[in-house]
Amino acid sequence: MNLLAISLNHHTASVDKREAVHLNNDEIKKFLDELKENYFSEGFILSTCNRTEIYGIPIKSELNYLHLTNFLLEKKAVVEITDENFQKFFSCSALNHLFRVTAGIDSLLVGDNQILGQVKESFSIAEEKGFVGFLLKRVFDHAMKVGKRAKTETLISEGAITVSYAAVQLIEKIFSNLSKKSALVIGVGETGEIATKHLRDKGIGKLTITNRTFEKAEKLAEEVHAKILPFANFKESLHEFDIIISATSAKDYILSKDEVKVMMKKRGFAATVLMDIAIPRDIDPNSKNIDNVFYHDIDSLSIIVDQNLKKRKDEIPKVQQIIMEELISFFSWFNSLEIAPTIKSLRDLFEEVRISEVDKYKNKFSSEDVEKLDLVTKRIINKLLHHPTTGLKKVSELGTDSPEVMLKIALVRDMFGLDKSEEETK
Repeated sequence: MNLLAISLNHHTASVDKREAVHLNNDEIKKFLDELKENYFSEGFILSTCNRTEIYGIPIKSELNYLHLTNFLLEKKAVVEITDENFQKFFSCSALNHLFRVTAGIDSLLVGDNQILGQVKESFSIAEEKGFVGFLLKRVFDHAMKVGKRAKTETLISEGAITVSYAAVQLIEKIFSNLSKKSALVIGVGETGEIATKHLRDKGIGKLTITNRTFEKAEKLAEEVHAKILPFANFKESLHEFDIIISATSAKDYILSKDEVKVMMKKRGFAATVLMDIAIPRDIDPNSKNIDNVFYHDIDSLSIIVDQNLKKRKDEIPKVQQIIMEELISFFSWFNSLEIAPTIKSLRDLFEEVRISEVDKYKNKFSSEDVEKLDLVTKRIINKLLHHPTTGLKKVSELGTDSPEVMLKIALVRDMFGLDKSEEETK
């Protein structure tokens, strides 16, 4: 299979280089138009914060990896990236790489929950541009199957592997029903923003954020439908919250043990969760000695993250087995897109139907008539299949690697349900 792919990702390039070639959806659509015109008969582009990848079926046999890398770098006007920053894949290795990506085992965070949706979106954009034919449609079907099987048949995506998510998962264990709880997130840098979004996704009842820079808080608050508390006097309202997550870049504690004590007295010592996910810490760790205060810092959360990460890595062999099964399934289908196997499958199908019908009625005929019935029905089948068989053989003269030939064979197999029939007999 002439599937060509290049990838610049977290294995091969630093963050600044990944950012330099990142493509938004509008850029992807524009690039797909040019790829369709000059390079591929079918193709798609996947671009996330950790990877930018181009996949396609070359129009010309002389197309190579260098054409694609130069195409991307020239369009993005990037000069500091070299050929060494790209991984290159062809045929089975390209498909294997895509399946690993979709399953989340090639992600920076093993078992990434977002990548399956990102791959799906990349195919949707390519389909919208009329750039996905019957071959890549089959590739997509198998890629989605790999991703879904990995999630349902293994634990590759189970357990938090970021401190922000670990904090929210731990909060869930302390408070079983978050819809009746209120939360304050202090600091909306990357870590605080992620924690805020996780709280929203978990259905927190009341969500409030505070940040030294009001504009940043305002932007996030609008996105997650949260309220904003002025940073200058947020301590006066601490007692109103069941959950406090702090993730600032302050050099010293922003909450002392005494301030936490005052907050708890105002709350009547109702249970409160303090999640300090800042480095250095924001909340005096001695606060954990106050009654009904559930305090965790980045060290205790990191232990949870490390344990979960190990569990996910232990699941990788199971995911690789799923990938192998889907690779075998895909190439069994792909190899069937040759003339001889298709003609044989077509004749086998007709012969199976003929024998079934003869057996059904042979008791109504004498043994001599059964022989005549067998002969007549064979002749009928041969005449029915004469034109399709000669037509398929004629098509093969164009070359079995031709997309047009494979499409015609695929149509025949689909029209007569050959792949379905073979699956049912296994």
